[in-house]
Amino acid sequence: MQINVAQLLKQPIGSSHSYKIDSVVSFAEKEIVQYYVQGEVELIRIDRGILVKGTVGGKLSLTCSRCLTLFDYPLTFEIKEEFFSSLDVTSGTSLPLTEDSANFIIDEHHLLDLSEAVRQYALLAIPMKPLCSPNCAGLCPECGANLNQGACQCTPGSRSHLGVS
Repeated sequence: MQINVAQLLKQPIGSSHSYKIDSVVSFAEKEIVQYYVQGEVELIRIDRGILVKGTVGGKLSLTCSRCLTLFDYPLTFEIKEEFFSSLDVTSGTSLPLTEDSANFIIDEHHLLDLSEAVRQYALLAIPMKPLCSPNCAGLCPECGANLNQGACQCTPGSRSHLGVS
């Protein structure tokens, strides 16, 4: 998701450009491999670079924290992030970067890469304990059967000592 922002950086502060996102973001986490995202962001010229804001969404496969099955989880989130220029677009001289600008930088070719920002926002939007449905019954603690697919063969007395009724 790289966007060439050289022309926008040459425009006055406050200038903007809309950009449609339709891409795949890779994750390093073992639970999530890829996330197909769609949306639209607005790139706004600010004094130190570009402000990116918009809505991004898509579906990703997650593992239910109760029954351990994979399910599609719709994920939509707002993104609002500053990207700072590393080079002056007209003179080509290096620009000083502050500590807070170390995360999202427009590279020396004036390319703004949204992948890492989208990945971070998506990770923050995923619930800590995702559920395939709000009334997921989970697994039997005795035999491990998925209770969403019906009752298991354990006798009620053998499960009662585990606190399951």
